[in-house]
Amino acid sequence: MSEADKQNSLEAGEIARFLSYIVLLIASVALFISAGQIPSSMFETLGAGAFPRFVFAAIFLVALFAVIDSLRKIPRTAWARLGGEFRRCIKSRYLVVTCFALFVAYLLLLPVLGFSIASFAFVFVMQFILMPRTPVTLVIALLIALVFSFGLNLLFADVFNVFLPRGEFFHG
Repeated sequence: MSEADKQNSLEAGEIARFLSYIVLLIASVALFISAGQIPSSMFETLGAGAFPRFVFAAIFLVALFAVIDSLRKIPRTAWARLGGEFRRCIKSRYLVVTCFALFVAYLLLLPVLGFSIASFAFVFVMQFILMPRTPVTLVIALLIALVFSFGLNLLFADVFNVFLPRGEFFHG
């Protein structure tokens, strides 16, 4: 890695920190407002939401100082190089991005398809992406996906009397 690449990587990391501080800032404001809506009893002088509001106000102040400090550290030319650094980062970590996207798809499809089918598809596709593709490993992946989807559903239903989501696709 050249010195310029190392500098670009450091700048991209600082921009990522800056964006995470912005998210913390927004979340602390939203949670501060939400804490104000906690009902209080007549025995409390400050109210039930006072302590959470103090905490979220402190988080807001810390995040605000972090944003200002982070802005000071980011050179103006770094914003122009951010797109290229982001593409390079995504390309080098495509398996992580793929697994995260697959997990998001699983969470979105779980209420529709139900636990067994969504979990079977998720586990099988995840193994298919991550493991070497030979006939033996595909059979193993298929068995593991069956056990951790339909088998787990049977275990919870028969032993624990807990019914996992069945999905709207088969009941709607």
